Amino acid sequence: MVVVNVPCMNGGGGETSYAENSDVQIFILLLSQRTVILKAWPFLEETIKDMFSSSFPGCFNVADSGCSLGPNTLLVISKIIDTIHKLCHQANKKLPEFQVFLNDLPRNDFNSIFQSLPEFYKRIKKEKFGPCFVAGMPGSFYERLFPSRSINFIHSSYSVHWLSKVPENLENNKRNIYITKSSPPSVCQAFLEQFQRDFSAFLSLRSEEIVSGGRMFLTFLGRSIADPSSKDCCCLLELLVLLKRLTWIHSICLAIFPTKKKSSQFSGSKVNWDPSDDVNNKSFVFNKDRCGQNVANSIRAVTEPMLASHFGNAVIDPLFARFATLVAEHLAVEKTKYISIVISMTNK
Repeated sequence: MVVVNVPCMNGGGGETSYAENSDVQIFILLLSQRTVILKAWPFLEETIKDMFSSSFPGCFNVADSGCSLGPNTLLVISKIIDTIHKLCHQANKKLPEFQVFLNDLPRNDFNSIFQSLPEFYKRIKKEKFGPCFVAGMPGSFYERLFPSRSINFIHSSYSVHWLSKVPENLENNKRNIYITKSSPPSVCQAFLEQFQRDFSAFLSLRSEEIVSGGRMFLTFLGRSIADPSSKDCCCLLELLVLLKRLTWIHSICLAIFPTKKKSSQFSGSKVNWDPSDDVNNKSFVFNKDRCGQNVANSIRAVTEPMLASHFGNAVIDPLFARFATLVAEHLAVEKTKYISIVISMTNK
């Protein structure tokens, strides 16, 4: 299965749409980008400040790879513009024009994004930030997207951990949809090799598109220990395996997540499966049913098109109702967290 041929996140604005499950103000869930974006923002802000420490371009071209849809799509762009506006004001420099490219797979609900642009432009004009032009750029980021040396800054949040296709040679991973403790070493190796090919291709393609001295800022799922079957990244998918309807699916196109490391350009953080739960409680959630439903809605918003393409739409409602119960039972015992990795790069 090739990812470009699979529908993207749930479109529209319904209860199980990605837009409704990506906003922390309405109980977003762990995979929601907003929580991750806000945690990564201090690192991103430092990257922007460093970029503008010596020069101010006349036009700042920024691309968001894997932009998805919903209120989070323009969140990072707004914060970047705000930061650059402050830097220019402090240095008494003219604010650059902004060209923004929103990139995702062709089946992403770009219409939903474009409908939010009038309000975005209204705010830009009110704050006197200068001209800003937003365009959609449909296509896989595992292919060339932009002309050579044309982009100043590329941002991507919770996108590059999706592989370009299901790895080959997974025949020995029966009754699993990803890496589990029962998976043989050959399965782990297959996922690792596919991730290495994809990530190398991603970096090579972007290096051709970014100007000299331009930056790329990536946030994606990771793990804190070397074991690829650890609960850091596989526990939720193992719960999905318990739903017998999924035993026929071949595999989920997720990367074998890199291990978190700490440096000035490589950092990470932990986030609860459901960020709306009691953050002061370290061991388990108090309202397991609510949190279980929140997490199930989030995972559904991300995976429903992929699962529906295998099993049809009729199984989705009962499947995720049962999944919410399994997640609730798990969170009542252990408040598992995801690891997010943050990388800032400069194109030399």
